[in-house]
This record gives sequence, structure tokens and C-alpha cells, in this order.
Amino acid sequence: MEHTVDNNQGQLRGRLGKLGFGGTGVGNLYRAISDEQAAATIRAAWDAGIRYFDTAPHYGLGLSERRIGEILKDKPREEFVLSTKVGRVLVPSPATQDSKDPEGFDVPASLRREWDPSEAGVRRSIEDSLERLGLDYIDIAYLHDPDVYSMEDAVKTALPALEKVRAEGLVRAIGVGTNTAGAAMECVEAADLDLLMLAGRFTMLEQPGADGRPGAGLLDRCRELGTGVVSVGVYNSGILAKPELPDDAHYNYSQASDEILARARKLADICKEHGVELPTAAIQFPFRHPAVVNVTVGASKPEQITESAGRMAEQVPQGLWQDLQERGLLPA
Repeated sequence: MEHTVDNNQGQLRGRLGKLGFGGTGVGNLYRAISDEQAAATIRAAWDAGIRYFDTAPHYGLGLSERRIGEILKDKPREEFVLSTKVGRVLVPSPATQDSKDPEGFDVPASLRREWDPSEAGVRRSIEDSLERLGLDYIDIAYLHDPDVYSMEDAVKTALPALEKVRAEGLVRAIGVGTNTAGAAMECVEAADLDLLMLAGRFTMLEQPGADGRPGAGLLDRCRELGTGVVSVGVYNSGILAKPELPDDAHYNYSQASDEILARARKLADICKEHGVELPTAAIQFPFRHPAVVNVTVGASKPEQITESAGRMAEQVPQGLWQDLQERGLLPA
């Protein structure tokens, strides 16, 4: 089904800008940061010209939403775009206050996530997010990680529910956020999506279908359907985040294999030959495909987001991409 982007949705995409702010870090992913540091990081994003902010109930059991909302509620609402996610609702947990969230966020486990793809669950998730954010409306609602739970429920229940709340004007645009190219392809074929948030699957180290797994032609299909792609996880969990790669670099949330590490170092060496640092090439690479409308990156310190904005603004010579293709490190 081809999606015709109406004028309002087209304007919304145009307001995303090239760089977005991802809210995992200010949700205490892996380590706790103070409210003051989180606020300074979000303000640094605003000061760098970023006007797209992405969060989710999953990020710190609502902490990311609360922190982002606290800063954005004082900004002119028409000047920024806010996305959050549905699929997981937060419910009280019997765990003690001293227990920590078991899913990687350094927050008390006073709540737990519950998969609820129903229309009622989608509506409840949006309402709960609005309360935590302190905002009047959400611009974009993504179905979050359907492949982690049930693709059948996603396709038959959650995606139709999202289409319904968009038609009612409860949200302005809908999409899916996933790190699985095959699941992404299934969703863009099944529903009338405005956006796809694709995590870690379109980077300098990895492109959909390049390794024989499902998802070949995903970005081309998104372009055909009129579904814009927001690319996240462009550093593949950190391996592409530094100009010089340490031996203990991480790829897809675990220790990088010798093969992946060697390939990444080849990428870094060729970038250096062209006077470009590897993270600069990595953050700009997704725009090599015309379906990509935004790259969103997370940060937990002001200097991290300021650095990312600087890298996005740098000029990368066309010769670098041609060289990487000729040496077989990127597809033509």
C-alpha cells in the first residue's frame, strides 16, 4: 500500500532536521546521571539547533519522558517535534524500592513494563506519556520493538490501532521503532506508516540484506511507500564512535569480534586518508540513502551532543564514499 504524505506530515518531516536527540541516556541507560546533568544535556541539544526529541516509556521507566518534558514544556510547542513509543505500558511492580530495573536502566524497579498491543493499550500508553511529558500532544508515536514481543500482535492489533489514533488526530504521525530489518519490512508492508525508526541496521558496518538476513531492499521499499526513515544506532553500540578503535570496542551491545574490529579499523584508516574522523563519517552515512530523513543520537553529557552536532555539520568529501565502495567496504 503506497502512503501519500499529506501537507501536514510533509511539514512535520521537514521540521525533524538532520540531527535528532535520543532520550536513552537521560533515562539513565547503564548509569545514573543527575537531574541537573540531564537537563544540561537536553538544553545543549536545543542550543545546538536540534528540534527533534525522541523518548519512550521504556527509557528509565518513564524517567526520560519526565526529564525531556520538563525542559521542552517551556519551549514554544510549534518549534519542536516530540516522539515517544507505544507497545509497553508501565504498571506498578511488587519489587522493593531498593531493586534496580533489570533491563539496563539505573533506576528503581518500582514499575515494570507490560506488553499491550491492544487499542486500549495504545491509547493508555499515549495518555500516560502525555502526563509524564507535561505536553498537550505527541507528534509521532512509534510501535516499540514489536519483534521482541509478537509480530502477529503488532501487525493485526497494534498497527491498526495506531492508524486509528492518527486518523482521530490524537497523534500526527505513526511509525515503528525496531532494530530488526526483517520486522521493519513486515511492518512497512502491513500498515500505512509515516516513519520507520531503524536502530543499528543501516550503518557503515551494516546494511539491510547485505549479510543475507531478511530486510534486503528495506530502504528502497520505504522510499517507494513514502515512509521516511529515522536512522538510530549509527555507531553500532560504540565501535564507530571514536576515531581510534580500542581492542575492547563494542558492537551490537557486546564485545566486537576480531573480524568486525578489523573491518571497522579499515573504515577508520580510509576515513583518515580523506581527512575525516570515523564518527563523522558514521553519523552522516545514513543520508547516503534518500529514504533517510533524520539521524538521531543519544547523549548523557552536554559535550556529547555538542560534538555530534559538530560532526553532522562537517563537510565529508564525496571521494571518501567512492573510495570505500571501490575497496568493497560499502555497497555501491
